[in-house]
Amino acid sequence: MNVDFGRTSSDYAKHRAGFPEAFYTRLEQDGVLTSGLRVLDLGTGTGTVARNLARRGCDVTALDVSAPQLEAAAQLARDEGLRVDFREAPAENTGLPSGSFDRVFAGQCWHWFDRAAAAREVFRLLKPGGKLILCHFDWTALPGNLLEATEALVEEFSPRVKLAVDHFGQGVGIYPQWFRDVGVAGFQSLTSFTFDTLTPYTHEAWRGRMRANARIGAMLPPEQVARFDAALAALLAARFPQEPMSVPHRVFALVAERP
Repeated sequence: MNVDFGRTSSDYAKHRAGFPEAFYTRLEQDGVLTSGLRVLDLGTGTGTVARNLARRGCDVTALDVSAPQLEAAAQLARDEGLRVDFREAPAENTGLPSGSFDRVFAGQCWHWFDRAAAAREVFRLLKPGGKLILCHFDWTALPGNLLEATEALVEEFSPRVKLAVDHFGQGVGIYPQWFRDVGVAGFQSLTSFTFDTLTPYTHEAWRGRMRANARIGAMLPPEQVARFDAALAALLAARFPQEPMSVPHRVFALVAERP
């Protein structure tokens, strides 16, 4: 697949909801996230995770392979007065010094990497006792709900081989394969958690969220994206007119320690 999230940077930055506050609160309660940590955010996109970590007093470096995404991320950080060191580099070969981070985050992106190579690179980058946090924030499609209807429309406009996230998440937002990835790389003391939450979206925001989807804005030509957007607007008006809509999502996190 030729997926380029750089083409969706504007919608991605404006409309893709990041992890809820409850996710960061849980990490703080578990002692995984504290102020003063040196943290690396892999596949940062428009920097949602990176900015949340910086707000909590972490020293944050954030990587992505998309220059447009990084530009959007840097602007959002500047707008908030946050300091984040954004760099263009792949997760599998960061060019950063060994043993230089307390935590490494990979939010909504592990499936895009060469996972074995990325796991080895993270192991190298972490200090002994450092932790890798693999996390996802996926919508929950159920019969008759907004997500099922939206997914059917995506399939109509972009009937391609399902993305890795569709397969690895088993369609329910749980990622058992990630446990093997980190175990093979030498990580130990694995823990995980998951919980459900509702995220509010207006019609406009949901349309923007879907234009930023990998199978739509990141793959289709602009004229097809526009046709999809018009079809989604009609679907929302006909079947889901109430605003804001409460969109069910599931948080998944795996925390693994470098011995």
